[in-house]
Amino acid sequence: MMGRVLIIAGSDSGGGAGIQADIKTVTALKGYAATAITALTAQNTLGVHGVHGIDPDFIAQQIQVVLQDIGADALKTGMLHSPAVIETVAGELRDYSNRIPLVLDPVMVAQSGANLLEPEAVESLKENLLPLADVLTPNVPEAEKLTGMEITSPEQMQTAARSLLEMGPRSVLLKGGHLEGAILYDVLATSEGVEVFSDKRIETRQTHGTGCTLASAVATGLAQGLTRSQAVARARAYLRRALKTPPGYGQGEGGVDHAHTVGVFQMD
Repeated sequence: MMGRVLIIAGSDSGGGAGIQADIKTVTALKGYAATAITALTAQNTLGVHGVHGIDPDFIAQQIQVVLQDIGADALKTGMLHSPAVIETVAGELRDYSNRIPLVLDPVMVAQSGANLLEPEAVESLKENLLPLADVLTPNVPEAEKLTGMEITSPEQMQTAARSLLEMGPRSVLLKGGHLEGAILYDVLATSEGVEVFSDKRIETRQTHGTGCTLASAVATGLAQGLTRSQAVARARAYLRRALKTPPGYGQGEGGVDHAHTVGVFQMD
């Protein structure tokens, strides 16, 4: 199937999230993953123990050399921790945004609660990158920070997703995993309307990297020619199966089973 995905994000030394989860996901879905690393983290299932940012000029160089030689069918951003990094990435991607879909995962807080985005970077993210995104993929806490709204129900998720659309992205996939309840809702909002995806919640502590995984799975689908709705549906199916069969490593919130490919290629 292939489909080239350039991932611009931070590294997770524990392998459950970040660039490592992104590469595993793209590869499992038969795509080709290239990367531009924005930060190194000392991280495991218990939390983030250190962050070392990469110089913005070197981030730009990584993006440039990949796009000039290998190219990309989709772009995916993850951890962009500072205004300088956000502005650099936006500057490199601006000329590509009309012809290569960008999946923007606004990584703000790690599963452990550690801040991965400097507070002053939120406005830069809204101003510079949201208008370039084909799909914005916030979770509920991230959507609350971006909109200033409180989100406690699926109905409020739809309202927030529409509000996020007004900030410039062509679509918004608002993930509802942080809400309580036996049913998990995700909302895909576009200019054409709102599509709600729902499934029974999978009870597990092994949820590290689920946001990175879902966003990279969506990007792979877009790179392979799926519509947004098809890409989201396949990404959700892939992640749900991965949540059911985690490897179980570590003493805290571990990662999911990225290696599986069962039941995710129905649209081939």
